[in-house]
Amino acid sequence: MIPANTGLETALRGLQAAQAAIDTTGNNIANANNPAYSREVANLSESYSLNLPAFSNVTGQGVQLGTGVDVTTISRARDQFLDVQYRAQNTNTSALQTASGLLQQVQTALAEPSTDGLTSQLNAFWQSWSDLANAPTSLAAKQSVVDAATTLADTFNGIENQLQTIQSQAAQQYSSLTSATGAVQSDANQIAALNQQINQAMGAGQTPNNLLDQRDHLLDDLSQYGTVSVTDPGNGLLVVNFGGDTTTPLVNGKTANAVSSLNITANSGGTLGALQNLYGPTGQLSGYLTTLNTFANSLATSVNAIHTSTPFFAVSTSTTSLGATATTLGVPVTAANVQTTATGNPGANDVAQAIANLAGGAADQQYTAFVAQVGSDVQSNQSTLTTANTLLTSIDNQRQSVSGVSLDEEMTNLITYQRAYQASARMMTTIDSTFDQLINHTGMVGL
Repeated sequence: MIPANTGLETALRGLQAAQAAIDTTGNNIANANNPAYSREVANLSESYSLNLPAFSNVTGQGVQLGTGVDVTTISRARDQFLDVQYRAQNTNTSALQTASGLLQQVQTALAEPSTDGLTSQLNAFWQSWSDLANAPTSLAAKQSVVDAATTLADTFNGIENQLQTIQSQAAQQYSSLTSATGAVQSDANQIAALNQQINQAMGAGQTPNNLLDQRDHLLDDLSQYGTVSVTDPGNGLLVVNFGGDTTTPLVNGKTANAVSSLNITANSGGTLGALQNLYGPTGQLSGYLTTLNTFANSLATSVNAIHTSTPFFAVSTSTTSLGATATTLGVPVTAANVQTTATGNPGANDVAQAIANLAGGAADQQYTAFVAQVGSDVQSNQSTLTTANTLLTSIDNQRQSVSGVSLDEEMTNLITYQRAYQASARMMTTIDSTFDQLINHTGMVGL
């Protein structure tokens, strides 16, 4: 015999399943603009069947009677492969973005081409010697030489100081990000805390979709600072390696290790890798400073080799706290000490003319090559960054096509689930009406 309440239970399961699907759709719609949210899906499966032995009077065989539907899980629509792709590309793009900002600061410091740039000051300096060669006894012309040299030295020293400042700021940014209160440690601490909560929920047989979303969002954020490698043991206690360190994990289940205990490599990518490649003793900014130092020494050496009565330029060097060589260019001579000739004839101009002829020489060529190198580095970085951003956007769009909420799709689902709910409700009403008819209107009560 078929239990009398089988139809009602089947209809009830239909109502409950449709209601769960409607609620899931409503949650999706509510989180449509939440960037950390993954679209949820109510997964339905056929409920157990009733075995009815010898149900058929013809064959004597039994049958299985379906009893409706069950909601097995409410799962996240998530593609882990796309997550890995996105985080790797986010690491690469963030490195380029960081380098772009600092390289543009270097280019701004050079101020080329402009009247404030060093090239303009060099040209004015050489021109002042040419003017002095035309009036070798003019004290005013000699003062112009000193003034032009002082402006040149001040401009050079200003550029040198700005590059050192950029280098120092990059180092400070790295220290800030990797400190105990920095962004990397903050992400690690939150991931470890979520690991524990997710582990507890999974142990209780639950699927904590909201906690999983929060953790994935933190992993995405962490990937901008360096490479992220995730190992999932299946119990919710992720192991997260970071920054190229394969020995000490940043997050080991419920424990977040100190960022300072990691060996974050310069080739790990991300903001931290880019900063190391820029500010370190062998980094790009140190290379720029070395080139500037070479230019200053070449300029001073070439002028002083001709201006033999007294050194025209003074060059002093020191080592910065970041290991770079810092050069300062000075002009110790006065107008009265400016040498115009080596012949002893006050009206001769051989020294002034020889120095004027240095224009376009080794020092100028070195600085021109330096400016061109910086410009090339900035342009190359911008071109690569544009490509990287395009690729990151493409991968993110693929992720959104899987995990993102489409309001059009959700509205279609809502109508579908609403109709399913109405149909189950109609079935329940029909069964109730049938029982009422049998019980109250057929006289079966007295039987």
